[in-house]
Amino acid sequence: MPERLFVCTPSKLGAYADCPRRYRYSYVDRPAPPKGPPWAHNSLGASVHTALKNWYALSPDRRRPEALAALLKGTWVREGYRDDEQERAAYRRALGWLESYVETLDPGADPLGVERVVAVKTGVLAFNGRADRIDSRPGPEGPELVIVDYKTGRTGLDADDARGSQALALYAYAAERVFRRPCRRVELHHLPTGTVAAHEHTVESLARQLSRAEETARDIMAAERAVADGDDPDEAFPTTPGPRCGWCDYRRTCPAGAQAPGKEPWAAVEHTVDPAPGRD
Repeated sequence: MPERLFVCTPSKLGAYADCPRRYRYSYVDRPAPPKGPPWAHNSLGASVHTALKNWYALSPDRRRPEALAALLKGTWVREGYRDDEQERAAYRRALGWLESYVETLDPGADPLGVERVVAVKTGVLAFNGRADRIDSRPGPEGPELVIVDYKTGRTGLDADDARGSQALALYAYAAERVFRRPCRRVELHHLPTGTVAAHEHTVESLARQLSRAEETARDIMAAERAVADGDDPDEAFPTTPGPRCGWCDYRRTCPAGAQAPGKEPWAAVEHTVDPAPGRD
């Protein structure tokens, strides 16, 4: 019998690559252990992503910066912030990011896909993922696709981040097969700084990223089989202690994670959105 395909998303593969124990808590243990409180940076990112999705849902004549306040307010996620003051500061910052960003966009240009699910099967994977945006742009031999991923978090993103992103590479690989057009360019659009980090993949570099994803999938399936055969789940899915432990949803459940100082739910947005003295 052929081996079953591993059904996955970028976040599922990334969870195991970051820490097999976190993968187990998220996808294997049932019932899953309780998570910690929601993170403000996730709320901020989700709010901005949904506002941009809804901006593209407007007719081109309504895609104006002044429409963004209502869009952001309608999609705003309030969880995780320290207090109302920090939340208001985050809203103001996010609105400013969005207004600056859409000034760089052609309101009459419709992407090929917005929050578009792309899927592909290989000999190992049944992959699906939701790309923030898929553009169709002129290429030397006809239209080519570009994967665009919005970022609202850490600064300092560069071409190496775009090159090394397995998620972007898998989106590109899948989009090329779904739409039957070349898709080699991937871009990280960092809204807080207005910068774009880009990388031009080759057939070979996409194949390498796909191969790494398949190796991860094989490791996961082997660990799941070991647990099903009676092996110790802690040995099959070991921890990877490190700085990420402080940010883990399952820190209080994991013996190794519990040893790490926990981060406050609003810590990641504190320096990004809190006004400095004498400002705002």
